[in-house]
Amino acid sequence: MNTPFFGWFQIIRLGLIQACLGAVVVVTTSTLNRIMVVELALPALLPGFLVAWHYAVQMVRPRMGFGADKGRRCTPWMMGGMLVLGVGGVMAATATVWMASQPLYGALMAFLSFSLIGLGVSACGTSLLALMAKQVPEHRRAPAATTVWMMMILGFAVTAGVVGKLIDPYTPQVLLQVSAGLSVVTALLTAVCLWGLEKDAGPAAENERIVGTERLQKQNFKEALQEVWTDPAARTFTVFVFMSMLAYSAQDLILEPFAGAVHGFTPGQTTQLSGWHHMGVLIGMLAVAGAGSAWVRGRLGSVQAWMVGGCLMSALATVGLCSSALSADWPLKANVVFLGVANGAFSIAAIATMMRLAGEGGAGREGTRMGLWGAAQAAAFGLGGLLGTAASDLAHALLGEQSTAYAAVFGMQALMFAMSAALAARLRSGVVRRTPIIFDRSSMLKGGSTP
Repeated sequence: MNTPFFGWFQIIRLGLIQACLGAVVVVTTSTLNRIMVVELALPALLPGFLVAWHYAVQMVRPRMGFGADKGRRCTPWMMGGMLVLGVGGVMAATATVWMASQPLYGALMAFLSFSLIGLGVSACGTSLLALMAKQVPEHRRAPAATTVWMMMILGFAVTAGVVGKLIDPYTPQVLLQVSAGLSVVTALLTAVCLWGLEKDAGPAAENERIVGTERLQKQNFKEALQEVWTDPAARTFTVFVFMSMLAYSAQDLILEPFAGAVHGFTPGQTTQLSGWHHMGVLIGMLAVAGAGSAWVRGRLGSVQAWMVGGCLMSALATVGLCSSALSADWPLKANVVFLGVANGAFSIAAIATMMRLAGEGGAGREGTRMGLWGAAQAAAFGLGGLLGTAASDLAHALLGEQSTAYAAVFGMQALMFAMSAALAARLRSGVVRRTPIIFDRSSMLKGGSTP
């Protein structure tokens, strides 16, 4: 195939867009959260509901991806998504300020704002991943996924630090100015990064997209989604994404409370423990990036093997947390670092696998497939925090003693990670095969499912 692939310059541009996306989201989900609860003394349930709602809105990701497929270009969806996200961010800051005088109207405006945030993230994030699936070569997918996600994390960290300094001491006027400035800067940077990006794919890529989407132009969204869902590999991977991300997100909100309640950690120590976990995630990401690079060429195991192994290691690390709940002498910090390494390994391997499977569905279907898996991830993250904390509360009510209750919750998460590993192993071994998509000269579908 004569289609030129993206090099590192184009991948870094995509990483900057992902960083911009993360920069706007982190302010709405953390900074505004704190202002609502602390400065405005509103119930913590309100920001919790708004964050959960922005995940619920992301169930539209398959439709966004389908729109990018039919339009044959991802750039308009990424730029449009970033603009909608920026508007939603400014409206969310305005709604937070309004809550001080009119809580009801401010909350209603915040509901609309977080709807826009969810729509913006869906349009931009889904199209970005679809473009990566189309244009990043296989040997570069794991390093590219690591680069893009590390840049997003960097966007989180830099934005949180800069915005924290700019709004201290807090005043409503400063919050609105900083929010508006951030939205303008991220929109401009996204526009610069997108300038001519898809032209780098060359005319061969454009011809391939046109041929691949001739039939898709005649499909409606329901038909396209059904076609993707009938692919056994796509369906199995959807369940894998939901199950693994549910386990991952469920642990996120109870790790620090567990360390404080059972091991007597101070707030500062639990924050440091969370930092150790993030450091482990970074190590796991870099390990998979190295294993999937062209220089190593599979000598350290395939990306799919790392996906299975990462889930198994996550299950083992979560069993370790069960032991730490029952034994004060357990090395909790080392266990948390190991958990982070395992989480980072399977998540990056899963993203690289996602890009591979999106391309295997035939040209012109990458966005719809990415949207389906993005919706599964959003649903898992929306439910994960709720189920993790709810299971913790239920275990405390039924079992009474804190250590046993936390051990029961971590045991449930270990089981989910183990089930995720089993699903990943099915994909790796070829037990689940994809539905071949074959086009003749008139682009009519000829293929069927293989046993």
